[in-house]
Amino acid sequence: MAHEIGTFRTFISVIGVFLLAGVSVAACSQDDADPALSDGTVDTTTVNDDQDAPTTTIAEPSSDESTTESSSDESTTESPSDESTIHDHFGQFGNVSTWEDGGYLRVASDGLANHNMMVGIVSWQQQVPIPQDYAGDNSWSIPLDPVLADEPLSTSDHFHKGAVAIAVNGIPMFNALNNRGEFAADVGELDEWGGHSGRADDYHYHLAPEHLEGVVGEGNPIAYALDGFPLFSQTTETLDEYLGRFVEDGAYQYHAVDYAPYFIAGFRGEVEINLASEAPEDEVSPQAHTTPLRGAYGPLAGAAITGFTRTADNGYSLEYEIEGQTYYVNYSWDPDGVFVFEFIDASGDSTIETYRRNER
Repeated sequence: MAHEIGTFRTFISVIGVFLLAGVSVAACSQDDADPALSDGTVDTTTVNDDQDAPTTTIAEPSSDESTTESSSDESTTESPSDESTIHDHFGQFGNVSTWEDGGYLRVASDGLANHNMMVGIVSWQQQVPIPQDYAGDNSWSIPLDPVLADEPLSTSDHFHKGAVAIAVNGIPMFNALNNRGEFAADVGELDEWGGHSGRADDYHYHLAPEHLEGVVGEGNPIAYALDGFPLFSQTTETLDEYLGRFVEDGAYQYHAVDYAPYFIAGFRGEVEINLASEAPEDEVSPQAHTTPLRGAYGPLAGAAITGFTRTADNGYSLEYEIEGQTYYVNYSWDPDGVFVFEFIDASGDSTIETYRRNER
């Protein structure tokens, strides 16, 4: 058969871009991204038995940082300068914590969504969601007092790399455009929740996660842009060219739409650009980063992801089909950063690969 498991594990040779002693979370799951290959130890053997699933831990902010976690059902359109409100929005998700630091709201999470993932992708780069170390100095930063920009920057010409917003469940949101200038939603790269996994096996959205409104409550933000302004679900109100509007109290907010460019057509607020990046693949700074575990893989022709199941607190099983035949990727990890991947082909034969996560 044309699609052997060896093809599945073939690496695309690329050069990683290391930033801040790590690798930018911007390494998206496109075959022309700039991934960094992992330096982790790889042990490959062929077996037929499943692996036991170890346990996991979620990184928390360092002990000297003040952390606030709370929940609220209050409906609001207030700007993120209302400290209690912004903490409340993120605080409804157990794997997310927030605190304030030097004019920023810092957001820490393990990078794993509280909903199912990956199902529905028909253009797959062979990456899967694994926990990320978005914590401490590598947490996300949102300005507490956003400032309107004199010359807003368009997301069609900028920011095709890295996050442009952080959803209230701690998942980063990338530009709706991938790094080839295509809308990821229009070329089969996204799952039923508007996300996929990047080259560091980092799960992120390319569409506004409007389904989160069911958790935070109607009329509450579902994300915050990296310029500090909140993002809400769709509205019948008139929006400006950046897909936002001013509300009665003078605060500015973005809204999702059901047509391209889908959300945040440009940053209405001031942002800093990482000087090591160039348009259109420039990125907002500061920005959290990832460390690739397995390296980068290419697209798997004809593959459609049909199932994704959590098998333990620290393990998942991904099911995909090619020409009517079913394959699996089962994987788990332990507290020491050891990841075990089992690749099962259509005949039931399996191959085990073991990786150890390196420190940033």
